[in-house]
Amino acid sequence: MHATIGTGISRAADLLRAGEVVAIPTETVYGLAANALDPAAVLKIFEAKQRPAFDPLIVHVHERKQLTQLVREMPPGAEALMDAFWPGPLTLVLPKTDQVPDLVTSGLDTVGVRMPAHPVTTELLRAVPFPLAAPSANPFGYVSPTTAQHVADQLGDRIPYILDGGACEVGVESTILGWVQGKWVLYRPGGVPAEAIERITGPLLQPTNGKFPAAPGMLESHYAPRKQVHMGNVNALLSRFAGRSVGVISFHKEYHAHRCEMLSEDGDLAMAARNLVSAVPLRAARWSATHPWRAISLWLAFVVVAVGLAALVPTQSTTDADYRVGESGQADAWLDDGRVESPTQELV
Repeated sequence: MHATIGTGISRAADLLRAGEVVAIPTETVYGLAANALDPAAVLKIFEAKQRPAFDPLIVHVHERKQLTQLVREMPPGAEALMDAFWPGPLTLVLPKTDQVPDLVTSGLDTVGVRMPAHPVTTELLRAVPFPLAAPSANPFGYVSPTTAQHVADQLGDRIPYILDGGACEVGVESTILGWVQGKWVLYRPGGVPAEAIERITGPLLQPTNGKFPAAPGMLESHYAPRKQVHMGNVNALLSRFAGRSVGVISFHKEYHAHRCEMLSEDGDLAMAARNLVSAVPLRAARWSATHPWRAISLWLAFVVVAVGLAALVPTQSTTDADYRVGESGQADAWLDDGRVESPTQELV
């Protein structure tokens, strides 16, 4: 099997109705979708991603009335959050109905739901008679894809079709909120800033640590780069690793390295979000001896701390084996510690 990249919404809908998985574009990242109400179809998501069954999925809808078959009750403030941020990168974890398969929710009595803000996927959702379960379209634990080619590089030999909707506008995962004992909890930071949410909900609580995740993206290692990451002053670290081939992904500063890519020359956090993952080479096969570096990133580093960012990885060899997942060879990376001019600037 090798995935076809195309723009055929009817082709994608036919595959989904037949119980297959399809990679779809959203405003956040590309997702790997299947009929959320069909356990056999959902199982194919877990198989393609090699995702553990205890990590729940997000269910996508195109209109709120679909929630009646998914959500048992609406807690206070849920409608206001939907009014403010749907369609958009906000997921709400709410009490589920019996129609939602336990495989989707990892046996939990809650389900994550959201309404994506991408015209292609909205049209696709309207073309099928069911909501779509869709985690990010990458092998479990890898950096999430923001283009159709990123998906093909990672899952092209495991899925039949990739619906191409262009580069993702937001470029980071959705923010996830849950309702726990009468309070809204921030399970995962993402494309909607916590500050904007708190103007509706009041202060958000932080989740308590449990044995299993209550929402997607809560595992200790998730959306992780394949190499070690060192945080600190980039200039000092460049001196420390002088003489080695290094590449830098910088927020808005220029560094003298083998290669340097700035996410936003103007220091725009929203632009940096869109450009972050697309600046990361996702498969070693795409890099030859003319590219003796492999840049990596930390998931939402700039969203969480809003301090600017960079990551770089010096390597001693350019063979595919050195980049293969699970290899024991060490490489180094670090984050820029430069500060943004306005610490109150929000990512939207």
